[in-house]
Amino acid sequence: MKPYFFSFLTLVISGAVCADTEKSGGDTSVRKEGPNAFSLPAANLPMSERLDFSVGNSFFRNPWVQAPASTDARDGLGPLFNTNGCQNCHIKDGRGQPAEPHDSHSVSMLVRLSIPAQTDEQKQALIQGGVVPEPTYGDQLQDFALPDQKAEGKIIVTYSPVPVRFQDGSEVVLRKPHVTIGELGYGAMHPDVMLSARVAPPMIGLGLLENIPEETLRQWADPDDANHDGISGKLNRVWDVQKQDFAIGRFGWKAGQPSLMQQNAAAFNGDIGLTSRLFPQENCTAKQALCETMPNGGEPEVSDNILDFVELYSQHLAVPVRRNLQDPQVQQGAALFERVGCQSCHKKDVKTAKRPNLPALSQQTIHPYSDLLLHDMGEGLADNRPEFLANGREWRTPPLWGIGYTQEVNGHTYFLHDGRARNLLEAVLWHGGEAEAAKQKVLAMSKAERDALIAFLNSL
Repeated sequence: MKPYFFSFLTLVISGAVCADTEKSGGDTSVRKEGPNAFSLPAANLPMSERLDFSVGNSFFRNPWVQAPASTDARDGLGPLFNTNGCQNCHIKDGRGQPAEPHDSHSVSMLVRLSIPAQTDEQKQALIQGGVVPEPTYGDQLQDFALPDQKAEGKIIVTYSPVPVRFQDGSEVVLRKPHVTIGELGYGAMHPDVMLSARVAPPMIGLGLLENIPEETLRQWADPDDANHDGISGKLNRVWDVQKQDFAIGRFGWKAGQPSLMQQNAAAFNGDIGLTSRLFPQENCTAKQALCETMPNGGEPEVSDNILDFVELYSQHLAVPVRRNLQDPQVQQGAALFERVGCQSCHKKDVKTAKRPNLPALSQQTIHPYSDLLLHDMGEGLADNRPEFLANGREWRTPPLWGIGYTQEVNGHTYFLHDGRARNLLEAVLWHGGEAEAAKQKVLAMSKAERDALIAFLNSL
């Protein structure tokens, strides 16, 4: 009998598996299946705040339009942008998907841009910006523009095969993406430009993640691997625009944003081309004159009132409950998940801080399966593009809660930062670096054990 199964028996006998709760988001968790499983307010959100949640939803869901327009609360789109509404990337508040070779556009995938810091001025820019923007195109490619204007370029993605073999002889062929930019609208890019493709992550449970105490994150961090377990998660330190100081990064694929307010405002600016109090400048560079010549939607285009509504909405999107907890295959998969060491980074249990002004999110025991820390994921997943303290091989541990709902919410099962994995098993097999030892244990599993591990992940 394999040691994995002994571990499974031990956990069942001790009650560790059967004691799992279905409420990943604590009292905020909701019971909902189907395409709208990610779109409900926290179950414990007071009725007095549900109208504000709905207003925030409307600004998140409905499109913005070119200025000037009669709908002056929603005008100011562009002139350069990736999409005209948040929901176009976070479809049904869920996960985006990558471009395929035949796609003319990739609405729910974008490409970050930057260049290495070389001059003293560029090195100074790294302090607050985290990256040095590409001189002509900035820190993000906008592949749409207003009518009669030129978009910055077209994202082109091709894939090459990467075969992986299990110890039992079976094989999986992964796909490695290769991203290039064609049809450049404003001249050549810097020869040392660094590209990083990103798909939109799910919106659920973000307010709970924002309220995990800083002290907890500091306790989890082990940048020098002091305990010699091979896991050396570290905090990202990023610039907080509101506080005008550095803060712990929590959001984005490299934990590059400190708060939901800033994450939302940055997305309004970079993705939709809208200004706000936090980001008052249009998203054109000095080499793109159209932001100066085209009409805008006011200064700022996104009011503080709208930012507040969208913040409340993004804080309180609920995590749906877990499913199939009593299924023996799921319970075996849970034991295997822990046995191979996945919970070293995908932390299961944590309690949010006391927040009198956010009662629904306050002191909730939650199960996000993330530590929000940066980890070296190996050369296979490297984008070789630093961001603040995150180097080119490091990524923030993504939460796993709700991952089993991806197919029914978004109609696909593309995972990882650039959507290269076409299913959960492929996502696991791309792990390297600090997760290499865990991956090797997965490669040693039988098919039945692999199926159990995936069944567990789909139960989340």
